[in-house]
Amino acid sequence: MQPIPIRLVGEFDPAVACRGGCARCGREHSLPLGPAREPALALFKRMTREKRIDFDAPEPDPRFSTDYLFGEAGGQMFGVLAARDRTGATCLLKAFSGQYNSVWDVDGWVPPLIDTDRFRRETFEPERRIKAMGREIAGMPHGSPGRDHLVRERRKASATLMQTIHAMYRLPNFRGETVPLPLAVHPEGNPPTGTGDCCAPKLLGWAATHGLTPLGLAEFYFGRTNRSGSKEHGRLYPSCLDKCGRILGFMLCGLEGA
Repeated sequence: MQPIPIRLVGEFDPAVACRGGCARCGREHSLPLGPAREPALALFKRMTREKRIDFDAPEPDPRFSTDYLFGEAGGQMFGVLAARDRTGATCLLKAFSGQYNSVWDVDGWVPPLIDTDRFRRETFEPERRIKAMGREIAGMPHGSPGRDHLVRERRKASATLMQTIHAMYRLPNFRGETVPLPLAVHPEGNPPTGTGDCCAPKLLGWAATHGLTPLGLAEFYFGRTNRSGSKEHGRLYPSCLDKCGRILGFMLCGLEGA
């Protein structure tokens, strides 16, 4: 695979790399592409050249090969945050969306906003029950009262599990406040699955809890084009509005005075 220049997707305003309405103050907050663009390009080139993301490991781990991103699972978003530390020096953070090949934590990358040990511990049994109900439903005749009842029960169990998961996410902002994810959502209502797992929330969360002031954010897609065709290898994209946009306003709140 030959390196290609990373490029902006059409209609991407570099002044607004991420944005969202704030559940705390009701205003919209945003962050520009700013000084994060060049480091994002450098990260893209390094991933292309080294064909892995565990750059600092003495021996490459096959799980972290970029070949994974061109397989059945498809590509993934990666992000870079340029920030200023308490001494005034500029530092760089990097993150990938969700899990990488079923792994939450990779050395050198910002971790998720959730305690992954607690997540595994508290979701194992509910997920097992939901899957068991699914198998039972598959073996029942369509339209039967028993099947319809079980479908409703599985739907309720899935909704309860999602509420439990969202409550585990702790979102900080730049006013020194931290709240469970549901309290940061704007407008109010149940957020989509995966909210809080994208690059921008991970990066802003780490910055807010480590005394860093964000200067710019850049997110790019690496790998096979997604099923909808909305994400292409080597393109920069603004943060998604349907998931990230619901919580980034709260997470960015207070940055104006930082």
